[in-house]
Amino acid sequence: MSTTTAPQPATATGSAPGAQLRPAPVGRTHTVKNQPPERVAINEYSEFPVLREAVQTFGAGWADEQLVTTGAHVGTAEFQEDARLANAEGPELVSFDHRGNRIDEVRYHPSYHRIISAAVADGAHTSAWARPRPGAHVARAATFSLYAQIEPGHGCPVSMTHAVVPALEHQPDLAATWLPRLFKTGYDGALRAPGEKPGVLMGMAMTEKQGGSDVRVNETVAHRVEGGALLTGHKWFCSAPMSDAFLVLARDAGDPDGRISCFFVPRILEDGTRNEFRVQRLKNKLGNKANASSEIELDGTVAYPVGEQGRGVRTIIEMVARTRLDCVLGTAAGMRQAVAEALWHVRHRAAFGRTLVDQPAMTGVVTDLALESEAATLLAMRLAAAHEDEADAQEKSFRRLATAVAKYRICKRGPAHAYEAMECLGGNGYTEDFPLAMRYREQPVSAIWEGSGNVIALDVLRALTREPESVAAFDAELALAAGADARYDALRSRVQRELADIAGATPDVAQAGARRLVGTMGLALQAGLMLRYAPSASADAFIGARLGEDRGIDYGVLPAGTDHETILARH
Repeated sequence: MSTTTAPQPATATGSAPGAQLRPAPVGRTHTVKNQPPERVAINEYSEFPVLREAVQTFGAGWADEQLVTTGAHVGTAEFQEDARLANAEGPELVSFDHRGNRIDEVRYHPSYHRIISAAVADGAHTSAWARPRPGAHVARAATFSLYAQIEPGHGCPVSMTHAVVPALEHQPDLAATWLPRLFKTGYDGALRAPGEKPGVLMGMAMTEKQGGSDVRVNETVAHRVEGGALLTGHKWFCSAPMSDAFLVLARDAGDPDGRISCFFVPRILEDGTRNEFRVQRLKNKLGNKANASSEIELDGTVAYPVGEQGRGVRTIIEMVARTRLDCVLGTAAGMRQAVAEALWHVRHRAAFGRTLVDQPAMTGVVTDLALESEAATLLAMRLAAAHEDEADAQEKSFRRLATAVAKYRICKRGPAHAYEAMECLGGNGYTEDFPLAMRYREQPVSAIWEGSGNVIALDVLRALTREPESVAAFDAELALAAGADARYDALRSRVQRELADIAGATPDVAQAGARRLVGTMGLALQAGLMLRYAPSASADAFIGARLGEDRGIDYGVLPAGTDHETILARH
C-alpha cells in the first residue's frame, strides 16, 4: 500500500534545494500606489472660475448662490455614480405588456430619473421662461451646463423642453394650456394624463429615412379634422420618446400646395387615453447612451397645428435655434469635464521622478486643453446672453449668425479635445470605469444633432444672403476687440475678405468654401472674446497657438513664454 503526500504551498523564502516553499504575506502585490484619489465632493461651479466669471460678466450674478448649490450637487459621488449607471444601464423598449397589449414604453434605470428630476427641479429646462429677468437665459445656461458636464444624455429632453417655448407661442390656445405645465419643476417619467403630472417634457420628430436633414421631402401626412389633425407616417429619429408631447413636421394635406406644417403631438391625451404613437425600435447609438432615441410610427395620431399652415419649417426652426445653443453649451460642458478629469490625473500622478503636470510635454498639453475649454465656455455663455428676452435688434441679428457659427466651431472641436484629454489618463482613460470614455463617445452627437457640419455651413450661407444685417452685427461684435492684438486684427480682416468673396461667388463656389469660412468666423469670435474677457496670459496663449506663425496642428504646441501656471489656476 503506497501513500501520497499532498502538495505543499510554495514559499517565497526557500533556501536549500527541496526545502518547502510557503506563500508570501497576502496583499504584497496589491498595494495601490501612485493612483489619484477619486474626484468627488468638488463644487463644479465654485472651482471653475471661467464659468463663474462668465455668469457675472453676462448679467446673471444674481444666480450665483443657486449655481453654487447646483455645482456642489453634481460634484457628489452619488450624482457621479448615477451618471455612470444611467449610461451603463441604458433604456429598454417594452413594446407589449405581459398580456399582449401594445404599450410602447421605454424604461430607464432609476438613476436616469434621479438625474433628470434634479435638473428639472433646478430649472435647467424652462427657468428662463418661467421666471424672466435680465440674465435669466445665462443663469439657465449655466445650470444646464453643470448637469450636462457630468451626465449629458438627459440634456436632450431638457433642452427640447426649453427650446419649444418660442414655437408654442405661435399657437396661443396650446400655449395657454401647456406652457404652465412646461414651467413646473416637478418630474414624473410615467405615461399619464399631462394635466395630472407635476411637470412635463417635450421632444421633437422631424427627420425621415428618405430625407434626413432635407425635411421638405417628408412623407408623413397630416389630414385636418375638426379640432386638429390626424398624422400618418414614420419618423427616422425621435429623441426622448417618453416625453409628454412632441413637435412634428408633416406634409399638410389641407394645404393647396401640400407644404410642410408643424404639429403638436401629445403622447397621452387629456383624458388619459394613449395616443397612437408606436415606438418601432431604439437606435443603437455610438454615444448618448442614457437618452433613448427611436424610430416611431404614427397612424391616425391625434395632433394639433402649431403656427401658420404650410410654414412648418419656419415654425420649428425657432426650436432648432435654441437646441443648437444647447449643443454649444453641452459641448463646452463636455470640454470642461475632459479638462477637469485630465488635470486631476496629472496633478496626482508621478512618472520619471516628477508629477505629470510638471513634465513640460504634459504641461503644454493640459494647458492647451484648458485654453480650448475656456474659449468654448466664454463663447457659449456669450451666446446665451444673446438669447435673452430683452435682446435688441442688433443682438438678435448677431445670434442668428453666431449660433450657427458657434455650433460649427465648438462642436467640431469637441471629439478631438475629448480624445486628447483621454490620452492624458493613459490606459485608465480608455476604460469605462472613468468618465472620459463616455465623453469621447458623447461629443460627436452635438456636432451631428440639429445640423451636421455641412448643414450648418449652408445655413450660414443662407443667413449671409437673406439676412445681411446679421453679417453687420457679427462684425460689430468682432470690432469690440479690434486693436488689442495685431494677430487678431489680421484674422478679422481675413474674415471680412472671405465674406466679401463668398458674397460675390457663384452658388457652387460659395458652398465649396463655406466650411472654411464658418470655421474662421468661429475662431475669430472666440479670439475676440478671449481678448475682451480672459486674463492676458490666456488670451495671448490662445491666439498665439491658433493664429501665430508657429501654430501647430496638435494640442500642446504653445508659444514660447506661455504662462502655464496662471492659465491652469483657472481650471
